[in-house]
Amino acid sequence: MVQKRVAALVVLLVGVGMGYFVFASQTKPILPFKLGLDLSGGTQLVYRADVSNIPSADVADSMAALRDTIERRVNTFGVSEPLVETQKGGGVTGTSEQRLLVELPGVTDTQKAVSLIGQTPVLEFRLVKAGIETIPPDVATSSLDQYFEPAAITGKHLESAQLQFQGQTGLNQAVVVLKFDAEGTKIFADITKNNIGSPMAIFLDGTVISAPIIQDSIPDGTAVVSGNFTPESAKELARNLNYGALPVSIELIQTQTVSATLGGQAVAQGIMAGLVGVVAVILFMVLWYRLPGALASIALLVYIAVMLALFMLIPVTLTAASIAAFILSIGMAVDANILIFERTREELKSGKGIEEAISDGFGRAWPSIRDSNVSSIITAVILFWFGTSLIRGFALVFGLGVIVSMLTAITVSRTFLKALGIRSKTGATRFLFGSGVTH
Repeated sequence: MVQKRVAALVVLLVGVGMGYFVFASQTKPILPFKLGLDLSGGTQLVYRADVSNIPSADVADSMAALRDTIERRVNTFGVSEPLVETQKGGGVTGTSEQRLLVELPGVTDTQKAVSLIGQTPVLEFRLVKAGIETIPPDVATSSLDQYFEPAAITGKHLESAQLQFQGQTGLNQAVVVLKFDAEGTKIFADITKNNIGSPMAIFLDGTVISAPIIQDSIPDGTAVVSGNFTPESAKELARNLNYGALPVSIELIQTQTVSATLGGQAVAQGIMAGLVGVVAVILFMVLWYRLPGALASIALLVYIAVMLALFMLIPVTLTAASIAAFILSIGMAVDANILIFERTREELKSGKGIEEAISDGFGRAWPSIRDSNVSSIITAVILFWFGTSLIRGFALVFGLGVIVSMLTAITVSRTFLKALGIRSKTGATRFLFGSGVTH
């Protein structure tokens, strides 16, 4: 019995310690919670991607490369927890279009948010179409397809860009040397081998910056971009290309800003909803299940402390949806305890002693607890796998809550109950272990 009570005391101290850790971390703040756009405030940008010149089989790969490129560039500017994802939406003509969604928590300046994305250059290598002898110097972006073949190599094939100087001593010219990835190297080698003597134009944001004649096959995946650069402009171009040259061009079609004030109100409302939910559950458990309900309420507080600590340590980005999932999981956290207490009450009615009834009650309730929690976990996994970012946040918190609640119900509640050491069958004991208005 001493060991059981020591174990219960250790569990209680661990719960109190986690609760203090969470409280202290937020008052400093040492390890603050990660808040999503709807809670912390920020900017959401929606872009339309132009994939008209990309084969349909390559659209998915190009959009994935676009997402990775934008995410890498946004991270370079130190935006906390950015969300970048691709979507398929309906266009104004009723046809589907490829879109890019960018959420930047903490950035409420729309112009700043747009600049984080818009400075990324679109890099393209295009062959001049057969039969074209002269190209107007002021050819517009919309007329490129009239004079040039579709882009053979784009920014998605770029591995690195470096500033170098080429030419004779004293007349060195600043150039940008591009190194392609394995796929780009093969494409570039084939193009240069099969088009010797033909011009290949290098476009940056739809503007020709260089149009060299292909002199020989280039099998090593290296290209030199020259365009009367100054050292500063060449350095800036190399830096921007390394930040990420876009594989496709994008157009901003929608902006939405969430102020920090609205985010703060959402946080306060979420906290209040959580507190009301916890108090309501505790009152129900204590009034209906008496002593076991009081112990289950303590286990529930341990569960909450563990969950909040996990939110900080993983870390989990909290949104309004994930807070809703957490509040829902609080109610589910006592579901296992209710099954256990009802089974225990049935064992007591059959004439068993308190300790034996508790043990058998846990044993009989476990299959139901296991099956219901496994089905909930499967649901959470499906939502996380197939859902959007909003649904994934809900699914992650919900699934994590189900797993932790199952552990706290089976271990923490059981430890507290067994630590009581009650064996007598007095009327008072049976009242404390009864439920509702019955003994």
